[in-house]
Amino acid sequence: MGGLFEQLRGGRLMARVMRSTSWILLGYGGSQGLRLASNLILTRLLFPEAFGLMALVGLVTVGLMLFSDVGISPSIASSKRGDDPDFLNTAWSIQVIRGFVLFCIAVALSVPFAAFYDAPELATYLPIAAVSLLIAGFNPTRIETAHRHLLMGRLTVLDLSAQLIGIVVMIVLAWWQQSALALVLGAVVTSLAKLVLTWMYLPGAANRFRWETAAVRELLTFGKWIFLSTAFWFFASQGDRAVLGKFLSLESLGIYNIAFFLAAFAMQLGTAVTGRVMIPVYRDAKHESAKIAKLRFGISAGILTLLLLMAFAGPWLVGVLYDPRYASGGAIVTLLAVALVPQVIGMSYDQAALAAGDSRRFFVVSASRAVFQIAFLIIGVSNFGLIGAIVGIGLAHVATHPVMVWLARRHAAWDAKHDAFFVVVAGAVGALAIWFHMDAIRALSALN
Repeated sequence: MGGLFEQLRGGRLMARVMRSTSWILLGYGGSQGLRLASNLILTRLLFPEAFGLMALVGLVTVGLMLFSDVGISPSIASSKRGDDPDFLNTAWSIQVIRGFVLFCIAVALSVPFAAFYDAPELATYLPIAAVSLLIAGFNPTRIETAHRHLLMGRLTVLDLSAQLIGIVVMIVLAWWQQSALALVLGAVVTSLAKLVLTWMYLPGAANRFRWETAAVRELLTFGKWIFLSTAFWFFASQGDRAVLGKFLSLESLGIYNIAFFLAAFAMQLGTAVTGRVMIPVYRDAKHESAKIAKLRFGISAGILTLLLLMAFAGPWLVGVLYDPRYASGGAIVTLLAVALVPQVIGMSYDQAALAAGDSRRFFVVSASRAVFQIAFLIIGVSNFGLIGAIVGIGLAHVATHPVMVWLARRHAAWDAKHDAFFVVVAGAVGALAIWFHMDAIRALSALN
């Protein structure tokens, strides 16, 4: 295995980047395609409130994962010991312990969380959903090794297979039970399927429990800032559900959640690509600034094109794909897609910091984004309802961009021409999309 990795290091980095990006695009496209297909079936078997309940369940499970992330994945990706069995086994042992702790916390939070959001069903659903946190703790570090060396092919197939298994279970249970419990159990089955498939079919030595002091020290030294960063990332990525869950009905929250899935498709694709590709690029090709600039420009152009197409097509797409109960989601798609444009423009810069091991400044960016997001969300929804909340999301990303530029400049990664070009072009196209759908957007004021 070590010899194989040495050969890969000696290969052409950009060729590996392109192959890995192709697999990421295939995997993400396939994953979202499966998710969309299941979504279309499930929205006809279940009611909008079920998706609102699942959004709140995800708020807790995803939130706990983010609040406890010690940066194992970026640590393995960037560390000189990223292929050392002692280092990997120690990282896996920490991950397993974390899974048990998260499971216990989720169970303890179930009753108070259900009371806070006035949704009694959560007291039953959350402990079941928490099983997926326990399962994920046992995922092999061979997953991170594949990411480290840009070997995405087999991992992509296994991820899609696990997702398909979970979706089939979800649909069967939804048809049988007509309950949101089908969504919860389907997510648990997906986690279990991924665990079994990656242990069985990913190459490499199996993990075992190991506690090497030097590895623990390196992981925690790097991870302390990642821990704080991902804790704040919770507010940036899940803050909208946390805030809107108090202001909207479960039905409206479910419609918003489905609209967010459509609107954020392109942005999350960009996050997947930059998160898996740009750390190795910045790490191994930091002196090839022209190639990095071209890669960054290509990623931004592709993602923003998809995002703005969704801004124009959102209302039509919702009308074609979903029944009339979800019609108001079309205007939400348009507003959200435009609001996410500033985030896409600067999305690759923070990976330069992680590649350099600068998790402290990465934390500063994450904290700034979270503070702006929550502040603008609360101000917006309190004064202008759902429209104000979505505008607040966009303003938060605008306010965060100067902090992102500060980070990029510290690592010689800022590209002013890139930013200026996409601000002008994407800003103009986004404004046109809002004007085009203004009547539908005004109608959102009635959603509560």
